[in-house]
Amino acid sequence: MNAASNAAGKNDAILDNINALVAEERTLRERSTEHLGLGADEQARLHSVEVQLDQCWDLLRQRRAKSEFGENPDEAAVRPPGEVEGYQG
Repeated sequence: MNAASNAAGKNDAILDNINALVAEERTLRERSTEHLGLGADEQARLHSVEVQLDQCWDLLRQRRAKSEFGENPDEAAVRPPGEVEGYQG
């Protein structure tokens, strides 16, 4: 496997994780709407999912930018929640 296909494979794995988190987020939000709110555990899980999504998207953007500019995408790293949560899109 060459470096480009290895990077693409890792990007695909990140996207798979994003898709799974989006599905879980959707389920929790639907449950919240149907049941007029979530319990404390579910609220905490929803917040955790939202943070993980932000981190995954940030990591994917980093990897793509590094690839685009000839850098090693494997040097991209997950940034702390406080850093990615502060972004304005």
